[in-house]
Amino acid sequence: MLNITNNHLGKIKRLETSTSFQFVKDKNHFFKLDRILYIIALVFLIFMFLPWTQFVTGRGQVTTLSPSNRPQTIESAIAGRIEEWYVNEGDYVEKGDTIVHIKEIKDKYFDPDLINRTENQVEAKKQTFNSYTSKVRSLNFQINALKETRDLKLEQAQNKLKQAKLKVQSDSIDLQAAKTQLTIAERQFDRFDKLYDEGLKALTELENKRVKLQESQAKKIAQENKLLSSKNELINAKIEISSIKASYQDKISKAESERFTALSSKFDTEAGINKLENELTNYQVRRGLNYVTAPQNGYINQAIQKGIGETFKEGAEIISIVPSQNDLAVETFVSPRDLPLIHKGEEIRIIFDGWPVIFFSGWPNLSYGTYGGEVFAIERNISKNGKYRVLIKPDNSFKEWPEAIRPGMGSRTFALLKDVPVWYEIWRQINGFPPDYYVPQGKNSGKDNKKTK
Repeated sequence: MLNITNNHLGKIKRLETSTSFQFVKDKNHFFKLDRILYIIALVFLIFMFLPWTQFVTGRGQVTTLSPSNRPQTIESAIAGRIEEWYVNEGDYVEKGDTIVHIKEIKDKYFDPDLINRTENQVEAKKQTFNSYTSKVRSLNFQINALKETRDLKLEQAQNKLKQAKLKVQSDSIDLQAAKTQLTIAERQFDRFDKLYDEGLKALTELENKRVKLQESQAKKIAQENKLLSSKNELINAKIEISSIKASYQDKISKAESERFTALSSKFDTEAGINKLENELTNYQVRRGLNYVTAPQNGYINQAIQKGIGETFKEGAEIISIVPSQNDLAVETFVSPRDLPLIHKGEEIRIIFDGWPVIFFSGWPNLSYGTYGGEVFAIERNISKNGKYRVLIKPDNSFKEWPEAIRPGMGSRTFALLKDVPVWYEIWRQINGFPPDYYVPQGKNSGKDNKKTK
């Protein structure tokens, strides 16, 4: 024997004297253990029928409801070079405060008197426009005067034409009378000539009749000449009317041509004025863009363009600013499978990163450190991460959100769904089934508070 122990085989104690045997031998101990097991089974059975609130989890971050209150970067609308900074990172600025001065780098805008020179060009163009306007007005007066003179001249020529026509008519009548007198004189001469041959008339009387006949012939010829002269006057009157029309038409056409030329120049000048005024407005607006100002009240977050003399292109980011007034919200992302369970206006529990929390997922009323929220909007298009974006606004009826929360902080969300027994939730989790579909109260009229599919 090695004598490893001090106990000797010869010294065996009786079992009745052992404390363990006495404890096992007592049947009252088994009765207590059974009672404890029964109580545990009863508690477990009651626990299995306790209500459990199903939920949908999501992971997101703090943002704002209004896009105008979200952190933003200020971009430069023009290409330039940083001349001077007026703020530092972390400074509070109000709307309109100057942040940075930008210097032009395009030679087109180097001239410091560019706006004054453009204004002078606009003024000169306006004077030219007024001159063309006056010229057009004068030509209109001239054309109207020519038309009035032409009408008077034509009226005068028309009167002459009428006089010539009447004179021709009168001379025609006189010629007809002269012809009649000549016919009468010829008949009388023939009668007296016969009576003279018969000796019934004296030679003197016959000679008197011959004289009258010759006078009648002379009157007829004179009257024919007079008629021809009247016809010539009538033709001259018609020619004069044509001449007046042609002459004044030429003058009026020339004046109208000059007027159209003046109008064309006037319109070209007006187009030039509009173009110069457009350029002047662009120059004035661009001159204002040399100073980047704060679009709203906020805090300077980070200067993206650094240093003095650094150049950049149009649309380059200059500085980032965080608005001082922000209506905080949480954007979370849920899987497409859980999206039908999310409804607008539904209660959400939120856990913010960095805040202590004790959370019981099935019993949200027993949780500590969670904050209330309400579904504000649900995105209708899937995001790049393969999930749907849900926007949650604060629900201050439970507890106000911490003041130290800032946009960009991480958060976890729990959308509270239908209340089910614990045994059902365990069975669902074991089988990998999704939470029960339901319609919250007020979402579907004519239904009960919650509906299971």
